[in-house]
Amino acid sequence: MTVQYPKKLPMHIDGEWLEAGSRDTHAVINPATGETIAELPLATKDDLDRALDASERGFAEWRARDVNERGAILRKVAENLRERAKDIAPLLTMEQGKPLREAMGEILGSAGLFEWFAEEAKRSYGRVLVRPPGQRSVVLGQPVGPVAAFSPWNFPLFLMARKLAPALAAGCSIICKPPEETPACAVALMQCVIDAGVPGNAAQLVFGVPDIVSSHLIASPIIRKVSFTGSVPVGKHLIKLCADTVKRHTMELGGHAPVLIFDDCDLDRTLDIIQPQKFRNAGQVCVSPTRFYVQSGIYDQFVEEFTKRTEAMQVGSGLDDASQMGPLANIRRPDAIDQLVSDARDKGARVTTGGKRMGNEGFFFRPTVLADVPLEAQIMNNEPFGPVAMMRPFDTFDEAIEQANRLPFGLAAFAFTENGRQANRLGDMIEAGMVGINTVGISGVDTPFGGMKQSGYGSEDAIEGLEAYLVTKAVHQA
Repeated sequence: MTVQYPKKLPMHIDGEWLEAGSRDTHAVINPATGETIAELPLATKDDLDRALDASERGFAEWRARDVNERGAILRKVAENLRERAKDIAPLLTMEQGKPLREAMGEILGSAGLFEWFAEEAKRSYGRVLVRPPGQRSVVLGQPVGPVAAFSPWNFPLFLMARKLAPALAAGCSIICKPPEETPACAVALMQCVIDAGVPGNAAQLVFGVPDIVSSHLIASPIIRKVSFTGSVPVGKHLIKLCADTVKRHTMELGGHAPVLIFDDCDLDRTLDIIQPQKFRNAGQVCVSPTRFYVQSGIYDQFVEEFTKRTEAMQVGSGLDDASQMGPLANIRRPDAIDQLVSDARDKGARVTTGGKRMGNEGFFFRPTVLADVPLEAQIMNNEPFGPVAMMRPFDTFDEAIEQANRLPFGLAAFAFTENGRQANRLGDMIEAGMVGINTVGISGVDTPFGGMKQSGYGSEDAIEGLEAYLVTKAVHQA
């Protein structure tokens, strides 16, 4: 497939598309080839101040729009995304690496978010309290104000949409700061938003040095809410910045998802579900199944069958229809994965397949399975965020729960069992914001997405996703 990637990538500030000009730029790299495909402008402090001023004006304008009008505009965003999906998907693949069909799924999922929040905004009901005759007390949900939203490179379009859609539905203005690695799909999304009728001062798009942009926006009294998806260390840093001005914030941080495989599971069905999910987006998924704890009676068989399926995977450019897994998203990832695999091997883990880079260009790493991984291996304690599955046996239910909960992260977890009572106990006892039992389907527009412990707090999507952009006000009248 031949794709023309845009050579000039703009920011969108106060209704104007701004190209590089005299600004510093960032090189955009195709992870399948390692080649530079474009230069991206980086916002100056003056650009950020202009965006802040516009966002304040945009909030006053956008919140005053009738909720039905806002809903109609958001439905138009969804329509735009669906109409343009075939043009946007190759851009996403070229800059992020994932197979084209995964890119299409990401775009269509983003359209679903805008559609959901277009309707949910109408259901942001308050309540009337019981009072003596002649008195009234009402509880209202009102838009929190201008929002600063920071999203990562693994699902660059969907995770930006996950913040844009509910913020706009609630009546907030928003400044989006997506990742510099994957700008073209973010620009395309913002174009869909503006073309649908959202004012150019209510939805804006900036790129820049991450720490400079986040520090500048979060320090401003104009910003009332911060939403961040990314790593635990960066999340902790942003929480401290928010504390200085007591800003509301939602933090969706990293995980290290355990998978508990019990010997009474339907083994073939379990493998059909969990093995492809492990290598979706080359394992660069915050809820990716990662730490596999398999009951001793089926451990050897599970490792063998999982390995066979992994060895058969086709790895290559995401633009190739035959590819089941593309490259890692940036030059940092292969080195990071290689170091973790080497450490595990040195500490006694068996590499049953993969374990090394592949090819002479791009950022490819072979899908990898590690068996008998000791708990002291770094990869059992730090999220690999790559195409590596780690296997360990367990004997008892209590041992499985102990291992699932032993880390300070609690974003997602998975378990496979045909015992109904055991399934209920797993749902109760696993410490994670999202638990999938006999399924990996834990993310939907009507389902709250978020974690516990150091995986963050606050939820996105569903009713909770809209409430994150509302403040509660009680009004009493006598």
